[in-house]
Amino acid sequence: MEYALPLLIVVVTALLVYAIIKTNPAKPASLPTRAAGPGPYVPQLPATAPALHWSDKGRFLVEVVNESRYQATLKELAGAHGEHAAAVACVATLVPDDQNAYENTAVAVFVEGRMAGYLAPKEALHFRQRLKFKEIESQPTTCDAQVRGGGLWQGRHLAYVLVLDIEPLD
Repeated sequence: MEYALPLLIVVVTALLVYAIIKTNPAKPASLPTRAAGPGPYVPQLPATAPALHWSDKGRFLVEVVNESRYQATLKELAGAHGEHAAAVACVATLVPDDQNAYENTAVAVFVEGRMAGYLAPKEALHFRQRLKFKEIESQPTTCDAQVRGGGLWQGRHLAYVLVLDIEPLD
């Protein structure tokens, strides 16, 4: 008898959950559509003017996540720098990438009109919150940037990175 009430509660709860699931079947989430084409997905750089230029007074503390496929672009942007590491100034355009099928808060980073990488997912989320706060969500913005790296170490050139002059985002 002492187990009857808890057992009744469990059975009623299970039946209620079952009824809810049957009357409201889960609908698969739809991914944003993007143009199918050869090669990996690359977002488009909008033709609109940047809404804002960010600055962190030259500290360059935010590093762009760059996959190996962007190394050639960064190497070209770095130019000739011999055995020493590059530190080439440029301007980066940050573009909320709403068509990205892999990350719904992605922020693409372009330099001289070329894709150079993405903000890390957590940083992209915080960056989009800043855009929303400034009422410029989904709009491109710019900041000063530097291409660094590529120095010679143990006979091999190191990878390049792109760092942004925006306040740390996490």
